Amino acid sequence: MLRRKTLKTLTRLFTSSLAPLMPPKPRRSKAVLVKTTKPAKARTVRTPAQAAPTAKAAAKPSAGRWLVGVAVAPVGKRRYRLFLPAGRKPGQRIPVVVMLHGCDQNAARFADSTRMHLLAARAGFAVLYPEQDRLANPNGCWNWYETRTQRAFAEAALILQAVDQVCTLYGGDRTRVAIAGLSAGAGMAALVAARYPERFQAVAMHSGVPPGVADSTASALRAMAGHGAADALAATPEDMLARWPALLVIQGGRDRVVAPRNGEAAASAWAQAAQALPCTTRAVQRGKRHAMHITDYRVRQHTVASLVEIPALGHAWSGGTAAQSYGDPQGPDASRLVWAFAQRQFARRR
Repeated sequence: MLRRKTLKTLTRLFTSSLAPLMPPKPRRSKAVLVKTTKPAKARTVRTPAQAAPTAKAAAKPSAGRWLVGVAVAPVGKRRYRLFLPAGRKPGQRIPVVVMLHGCDQNAARFADSTRMHLLAARAGFAVLYPEQDRLANPNGCWNWYETRTQRAFAEAALILQAVDQVCTLYGGDRTRVAIAGLSAGAGMAALVAARYPERFQAVAMHSGVPPGVADSTASALRAMAGHGAADALAATPEDMLARWPALLVIQGGRDRVVAPRNGEAAASAWAQAAQALPCTTRAVQRGKRHAMHITDYRVRQHTVASLVEIPALGHAWSGGTAAQSYGDPQGPDASRLVWAFAQRQFARRR
């Protein structure tokens, strides 16, 4: 009984320590993204352009199927959801995009917000949505900052195990894998990429903290507030060009959870390791969406990192649905930005 009370007390303390990480919860839609967990059953997925009941949309629906799996390793296990596009030929290998959710999210909600799988249905790549276990973190955050206890590295190993399963069992191409994340998921994506750089061709951090800034809950809170100093990446310029994935950073200027300066710090860490120089910042705005300022860091003609700053964006997936938490439909479509960036890296490495 004493042990149980102690565990409950520690859980309350841990939850309260992470409270500053979380913005107020917006009202969330009750719609569930995945209505079936039967792996073998195909499910039609319509793209935004097909949402309207037009004759053209009805003629060519983009289809795919959802699978539910579990990645198991000596350090534990994690569930995941996997979207596979329709039309893959026998033996064909397809690209894989790994999507890591933020705090107070799960795989299904993150998929519903980012809608990366709708893009995958048209472009023909797989989307892997790993899911954090609430027993590992009561707020559903990936423990990207727990490097002192090795918990962060254990979770990174589980995510890589999920990638391996997708490549082994479902036709994922090991030479075309990108990883992206939001907030805590962005921190974990950067950690996974830094720990296994040869396994990824692109990494995208959306509203996250660069690797090497924190090693505990307290230092994570300081880093998120913009008071951390990132360690230099353990890579030479030659390593960065030959083995390390290119980095895309997307950061909102009105982010009150992760200080905007973290975005530039992450891009600078990649650039300094590769001895890359910043190009002229260019302003881009599409229609009535938020404007963005893009700065590329290059070595010769090779882009090592790209920093996308969106002044009007808060702590939310840019272009994400408003029906889910942490999504801003007025922002430029981050999912498209991530996939376009990944495609360029895949083409460069082939």
